[in-house]
Amino acid sequence: MAKYRHRLPHLEDSTFLSDGGMETTLIFHHGVDLPHFASFVLLDTADGRKHLIDYYESYLAVARANHVGFVLDTATWRANADWGSKLGYDAQRLKAINTAAVAMLESLRNRWETEATPCVISGAIGPRGDGYKAGRMDAREAEAYHQPQIAAFVAAGADMVTAYTMNNIDEAIGIARAAKVTGIPCAISFTVEIDGCLATGASLQEAVERTDAETGGYPVYYMINCAHPAHFESALKAGESWSTRIHGVKANASTKSHAELDESETLDAGNPGDLARRYRDLRRLFPSLRILGGCCGTDHRHVAAICEACLPPRVSSA
Repeated sequence: MAKYRHRLPHLEDSTFLSDGGMETTLIFHHGVDLPHFASFVLLDTADGRKHLIDYYESYLAVARANHVGFVLDTATWRANADWGSKLGYDAQRLKAINTAAVAMLESLRNRWETEATPCVISGAIGPRGDGYKAGRMDAREAEAYHQPQIAAFVAAGADMVTAYTMNNIDEAIGIARAAKVTGIPCAISFTVEIDGCLATGASLQEAVERTDAETGGYPVYYMINCAHPAHFESALKAGESWSTRIHGVKANASTKSHAELDESETLDAGNPGDLARRYRDLRRLFPSLRILGGCCGTDHRHVAAICEACLPPRVSSA
């Protein structure tokens, strides 16, 4: 059963952490094979589920130690019809895998949540195609395409859904509309190229404002993910209303472009200290940024550094 669907605690004035680069961590740090970069396949085996649990718990330990909340995203970024078909998953198996992903996070929440560390469960949605290439769906097609995955998350008891690595405004609009029909809160996370624009050439401002305009402002917030802060810092405009709609960042560790990362056979973990300082500087300019995590190349050490840089020092009660 959804615990926070009607009162999402991270919409209040508090900091929540999120995880980092799930797929890059599992592949490069743990030697896990992820065909088509799909982590959801791990839910089908005991060994795979253990890898996922260990992964999540490395971040939950950071959140609990720092007395902050945590957004638990399901391992389902690729669990849609097109990617599922490539991996031998039909509609019934995809529904089961999306349901199982929520159930895993419910179990983790039961073990890790405290009053100081509330845990929100979010069903993670990825683009129909490649997160680094502009999609071609219109909003109506996107709404119909993503509806089955969203419906599975609703039935499984997720608190909300989040669409990550969105590079097509119409696809984001369709996802928000599908979420609105089912009544589940949703967030939209856009990715940008090194010029701070989406792969379609649209600006972040256009992406946020158009999605809001065509969905009645349905997304509870927006995020930016799968890009280094150096790529989008200049695209944000302090004091402008659209910028205040962006509540979270899950940045890449590397300053490389998407094309360079696509061709790389090694992991670029970047500089955790520099990344943390960039988050701190962004938070000073944009106080609405309160959901802090990572994307490609980051792991729990990056998120711990970000947490240390962005949170005020804790005062000992001794």
